[in-house]
Amino acid sequence: MIDRVEEADAEVEPGVLLVAAPTMGDSNFRRTVVYIIDHRDEGTLGVVLNRPSQVPVDDVLPVWARHVSEPQAVFVGGPVEQKTALCLAALRTGEDARSMQGVISVHGPVALIDLDADPDLLASRVRGIRVFAGYAGWDTGQLARELDRGDWLVVPALPGDVLAIPDFDLWGAVLRRQGLPVALLATHPGDLRRN
Repeated sequence: MIDRVEEADAEVEPGVLLVAAPTMGDSNFRRTVVYIIDHRDEGTLGVVLNRPSQVPVDDVLPVWARHVSEPQAVFVGGPVEQKTALCLAALRTGEDARSMQGVISVHGPVALIDLDADPDLLASRVRGIRVFAGYAGWDTGQLARELDRGDWLVVPALPGDVLAIPDFDLWGAVLRRQGLPVALLATHPGDLRRN
């Protein structure tokens, strides 16, 4: 294995992933993959990509239900403000978020969607949409401390990561695509007592 997970670290910025270290103790983030939406001096905001809920989007945002990617469930974006909904989309090739009303570019083809926008006007311009309840947030310096402690790896994201299906092991796949030695973390049991 590697001595410290920071060997995979890239710079924290919008559009990167925070991948929970295999030994992450916080149950809110165990084996999670967090997509960073915003990172500033005041703090960092992201959404957990691999925690679907049992709540159908149709139950909370019926106008968006037929436009979201399978499974059409609300994903648990994180422990902060879980009554707040955020929506990410992967734009189709050639689409520019700046030319779309109700769309804010995050990074590359990934954009934040205003849920007050008309989904019918956006549907043909996106590859997929995912709705999240709540988000993961860090105050000034908090994420830096967690990174120093080795709780997270910072790695590049692929546009398809925001649309990954729950049956797919996104956490393991993201680690494996980093190459050695980081890829070995995907085989870590998490709780060494169970090994």
